[in-house]
Amino acid sequence: MVFIQKAQPEHVKGIARVCTEGYWATYDEMYSAEYINAVIKEFYNEQRILKEVESSSREWGGYFVALDNGEVVGAGGGGMISEKVGEIFVLYLDPDRLGEGVGTKLLEAITRQQKEEFGAQEQWVSVAKGNEKGIPFYEAREFIYQSERPVYRSNADDKIISLRYWRKL
Repeated sequence: MVFIQKAQPEHVKGIARVCTEGYWATYDEMYSAEYINAVIKEFYNEQRILKEVESSSREWGGYFVALDNGEVVGAGGGGMISEKVGEIFVLYLDPDRLGEGVGTKLLEAITRQQKEEFGAQEQWVSVAKGNEKGIPFYEAREFIYQSERPVYRSNADDKIISLRYWRKL
């Protein structure tokens, strides 16, 4: 049975593994290996994750983990981008655990935190254009497409586009 909780330092290696494997599984056919490795090196290294596990604020609510018999099988987190507006910043699963409801449980935990602790009334998420795992997931949870913009860390030559989705809470 999968259990969701706030991440602790002992979950850092599992978060790094899940985010790295999830990122590769999602974007392997969309982005260059150089781009993927740069994003993973910046965001999903153990030192950064440990800092993000040990600190939390309105702007970054900390990581939540999905645990199955103590093993991290999913990780996600978000924060507030304005007074009443939350955003999902990261949500990845072990690629072998898709379709089991783990992502939904993580999204629910992040959303509950944003609503109950921070007063969120709406929520945003960015999903890469062409991400056929993320787009249907968020659309099925009442996120509505709003706009597109270049992805963080990309340049004009990359032509990597992020789709912005919104929902009322």
